[in-house]
Amino acid sequence: MRPAVAADRPAVAKMIRARCTWMEERGLPSWRESVDDLASQCDNPYGDVWLLELDGSRIVGRTTIQEQGPPWGWTEAERAEPAHYLNTSVTDPAMRHLRPGTLMAWWAVDRAFRAGRSWVRRDCLSPELVRYYSDQGFHLVHEVERAKYRLYLLGRRTEPLEGLSAWFREGRPALPSAG
Repeated sequence: MRPAVAADRPAVAKMIRARCTWMEERGLPSWRESVDDLASQCDNPYGDVWLLELDGSRIVGRTTIQEQGPPWGWTEAERAEPAHYLNTSVTDPAMRHLRPGTLMAWWAVDRAFRAGRSWVRRDCLSPELVRYYSDQGFHLVHEVERAKYRLYLLGRRTEPLEGLSAWFREGRPALPSAG
């Protein structure tokens, strides 16, 4: 994992378009109209967009890690807890066998633990993603209506995920265990 930079924009846009095609072929809503916006975030001044890169050259995932989540949907007590907020995670569908979404999520959990955070939180729009994120160790905390959408808010306690650093350093094809 590494921070995104402006030069990554074309590769990130290509990867997001591939995911959009994959989603649309399955009748799922996609980010087609937001591709350029998501890719342009590679050079935001906050440095909160991260890329999962394979073999030092192929971008297979992108995510955003923010210091605070949105104020809606979480209780005041939850907002007071130190957390990172993971969002806009997109992966290359051709690399599904490597489970890049899981790797990025686990990396975020480990990173948040090392930064002294207690939680990693995220949201999504579909029950299918709730199940997928549950397999990554996240649990459903709240369901909220926001504008015209039903949002599912999830959280996971942080922890050190041993073996994850070695996976990234050595580029292993098998996933390390989760905790």
